[in-house]
Amino acid sequence: MPTSEESKFSSFRNVVISCRSLSHYESKRFKTLLPQILATFIVMCINILVGFTYGYSAIFIPQIMQTQNSTEPDVIPVTTTAIAWIISCPMLITPIGAISGGFIMDAIGRLNTVKIMAIPSIIGWSLLALATNVPMLIIGRLFTGIAMEWAANPAAVYITEISRPDVRGSFTSSCSLGVSIGIILVYVQGWYLDWRIVAWICVGYTIVSTVFIFFLPESPTWLISKNRTQNAKKSLEFFYKYQPQPENKNSSFAEMQLAVLVRENAIKERERQELSKNGAMQMLKTFGQPIGYKPIFITMGLYFFQQFSGIHVILFNGVIFVKEMGTTIDPYLATIYIGVMRLVMTIVNMALMKRFRRRTLLMISGVGMALFMSISGMYTKWLQEGSTTKTWIPLTALMFYFVFAIGFMVIPFAIQAEVFPLVIRGVAHAIVSSLANFIVFCALQAYFPTKDFFGGSYGIQFFYGVMALGGALFVFVFMPETHNKKLSEIEAYFWKHTTYLSVSQEEDDADLKKVKVLASVK
Repeated sequence: MPTSEESKFSSFRNVVISCRSLSHYESKRFKTLLPQILATFIVMCINILVGFTYGYSAIFIPQIMQTQNSTEPDVIPVTTTAIAWIISCPMLITPIGAISGGFIMDAIGRLNTVKIMAIPSIIGWSLLALATNVPMLIIGRLFTGIAMEWAANPAAVYITEISRPDVRGSFTSSCSLGVSIGIILVYVQGWYLDWRIVAWICVGYTIVSTVFIFFLPESPTWLISKNRTQNAKKSLEFFYKYQPQPENKNSSFAEMQLAVLVRENAIKERERQELSKNGAMQMLKTFGQPIGYKPIFITMGLYFFQQFSGIHVILFNGVIFVKEMGTTIDPYLATIYIGVMRLVMTIVNMALMKRFRRRTLLMISGVGMALFMSISGMYTKWLQEGSTTKTWIPLTALMFYFVFAIGFMVIPFAIQAEVFPLVIRGVAHAIVSSLANFIVFCALQAYFPTKDFFGGSYGIQFFYGVMALGGALFVFVFMPETHNKKLSEIEAYFWKHTTYLSVSQEEDDADLKKVKVLASVK
C-alpha cells in the first residue's frame, strides 16, 4: 500500500506531467489572451470604485468646510472631530468587510460577491448624496468601506485564477491600476462638481459596472472546488476560446485544462483535510515560533512606517493638505497632478519589482520620501513666513515624494504574501490586513492633532519626513530579502535570523549571485 506521502507525490507528478503536456499545445499569441484581457478589464473597472472611496474625502472635506459660515438651510455643521471620523471610518470597517467577504467569496463565488457588492455601495453613496447630518455621512462612508473590500479582494482572486501563468502578475497588478484611475477620476469630478453630485455619479457607476459583471463566467477554479465540473468546462471554453486545439487528440484544450484543475483541486483538498486534523493547535504553535511572530513584526513595522510617513493621509486629505502648504496653484488641480503621478509610478513599479531587490527598492523609497517631504516642508515654512515667493517648489517636491512613495505603497503587500508559512498563511493574512487597516485608521484620525502638535502644515511634513527615514532604517535593520527567494528559504531565514544585519556577507553575496543567474536565465 502506498503511503500518504507517496500518494501525494504521485498525484503531484501527474499534475506536473499534465501541465507539461498542456503547455506543449498552449499558444502564446496575443489573440489567445483576448478573453482574459476582457475579463480583467471589466473586473479592473470594479476596482475603480475602491479609488472613489479613497479619494472622495479629499474633495468632500474642503467643500463642506467652505459652507460652514453659510446660512443655507442644507448646510451640515461639522467639527474637526467629525471630519476626522468621516475621513477615516471606511478603514475601521474594512476588517469586517474583508473577513465577511472571504467567507462569502468561498461560499457563493468570486463574481457573485462582486455583484452583491453593489448593495452596500449603492446604499453608502446614496446616504452620502442625501445626507443631512454627520451620522448619515459616517454611516454612508462605512457602507462604502464594506463595498470596497467586497470589490477589491474577490476581484484580485478572480483575476489570479483566470489568468495564464506568464501574465498573471501583470493582470493582477491591474487592480492597483484601477484604484489609481478611480482616485484621479474622483479628484477631477471634485474640481468641477459638488460632493453630492459626485456621490450620485458613484451610484450610477456602481450600477453600470456591476451590470457588465453578469456577462463574465465564474472562476473555473472555484467552480471545480464546488464540483460544478460542467460549468467549469464552459468557463474554460470562454477563456480559451481562441486557443488552437491540439491535433490528433480526443480532448479539446479546455478539457485538458479542466483535467489539470481537477487534479490540482484534489491535491489541495487532501492537504486541507490533513491540516484540519490538528489545525487549531498547529496554528497556535506556529504563531509562537520565529516563523510566525517575526513575519508579523516585519509586516506590521512596514505598515506602521507606510502610514505614518503620510502616504494615505495625503491621498485622503489631498485638497486641504495642498491648500495649507500655501501654494497658489489650484489645490484640486494639484491633487490631480498627484493622482496622475501615482498612476504612472504604479505602472513603473510593476517593472521595477521584477528586476530589483525588495530591500533596495524600499530603502530608496524611504530615503527619497524623507528628502522630498522635508524640502516641501521647508518651503512651506518659508512661504508662510514670507521668506520666499516660489510657491511651485513645495508642490513639486510633494509630487517627487509620491514618485518615491510608490515603493512603500505597494511592496509591503507583496512582502505580506511571501513571508508566512503555509500552515498559518490564510489566518496570518487576515490578521495582518486587519491590523494594517487599523493603522490607516489611526493615521487618519491623528492627522489634525498631529498637525496642531507640530505647529501647522510644515511641522507635520517634517514629521512625515522623519518617519519615512525611520522606515528606511527599519528595512535596513530588520527586513529580509524575498526577491527570487523560495518560500522555504524565507522560512529558514526566520528560524536563523532576527535582524538582516546578522546575515553574513557570504550568504548575501551568494543570494545576489543567485538573483543574477536567475535574471540571466530569464
